[in-house]
Amino acid sequence: MTATNTIAKTRTNTRTSVDTRAEVSRGAMISINTAGAVIGMWAFASLVGGMVAAGGPVALVQAWFSAVVGM
Repeated sequence: MTATNTIAKTRTNTRTSVDTRAEVSRGAMISINTAGAVIGMWAFASLVGGMVAAGGPVALVQAWFSAVVGM
């Protein structure tokens, strides 16, 4: 008897599917949140600077009220 060797060839296809819309949306949300954080930090720094310039939080509120009312 003769020995026969059978070689089976298999081919595997791997495809990765990335939802482009989800990636673009994720990037847009990161950009919007970053811009909001920068604006919030700027507003907080401006408020602290105003309090320092006015002499404290009470003086800031008094100065703001007099500027709005016109007294």
